[in-house]
Amino acid sequence: MTNSLRSQEQRTGIYLLLPAVIVLLVVFAYPIGRSIWLGFFAQNLGTELEPIFVGLDNYIRILGDAHFWQTFGITFRFTVISVLVELILGMAIALVLDRAFRGRDVVRTIALLPWALPTALIALGWTWIFNDQFGIANDILLRLGLIKDGINWLGEPFTATLALIVADVWKTTPFISILLLAGLQSVPADLYEAYAIEGASPWQRFWEITLPLLMPQILVATLFRFAQAFGIFDLVQVMTGGGPGGATEVVSLYIYANALRYLDFGYASALIIVTFLVLVLAIALCSLAISRTRNHSGEV
Repeated sequence: MTNSLRSQEQRTGIYLLLPAVIVLLVVFAYPIGRSIWLGFFAQNLGTELEPIFVGLDNYIRILGDAHFWQTFGITFRFTVISVLVELILGMAIALVLDRAFRGRDVVRTIALLPWALPTALIALGWTWIFNDQFGIANDILLRLGLIKDGINWLGEPFTATLALIVADVWKTTPFISILLLAGLQSVPADLYEAYAIEGASPWQRFWEITLPLLMPQILVATLFRFAQAFGIFDLVQVMTGGGPGGATEVVSLYIYANALRYLDFGYASALIIVTFLVLVLAIALCSLAISRTRNHSGEV
């Protein structure tokens, strides 16, 4: 009787999951499969947009494509710096929001607003903030006497990259802080009290209790944000368009240019697959490293 009931529950679970699986197959599996197939073909203006089988030629072309690897390096640096800063700020914000104070629920709601706003809209706002003639960033620095002339934020490679990182961190840090806040609220208060009785400082309690117990949430936040930051498009497209001089051109912009500007669909598909595989590998290595760190912390 028990086995029959369990089998019925399993069948019910499969039936309930089936619509979601079908949607995922349509939304994700088909485009990826189509890109894999098209990556073995040349389909561009030279072929009059007719697919011609070329085997691995597109992938061999990627190996010698210096422009692609340049955009890949730009994307990787942007991703690592953004995610690292977001983790640090997200942890700090989560620790503050975890404390009891008047109006905490209102503050939590306000803190989540940047994440809820459309990225393109936020990018327009930050473009005006970093405008070299009318932007508030230069206005504040000039009033404080920190600079004598306005900075061309989006016109120089370093400052343009910095502006993109600031805008991305401002938007996505609330996502990490909410995830970490949920983990903080699951930590038993008795552990902190016991460590406090033993004379542990707040810093020791953070390293020995908070951080190890938050590793699952840190893992999830890191993986989500790494994938999102690596695939960033709209923020960069609106704020800099990949400029100046390609200094902020990320992989997604390069793929977009090959597909929709140069109409080289076969090569763009190969770029998508290579980027997808590299991203999957990076996420797997990141997951493995953090899992080992978590297990080591648990053993200690």
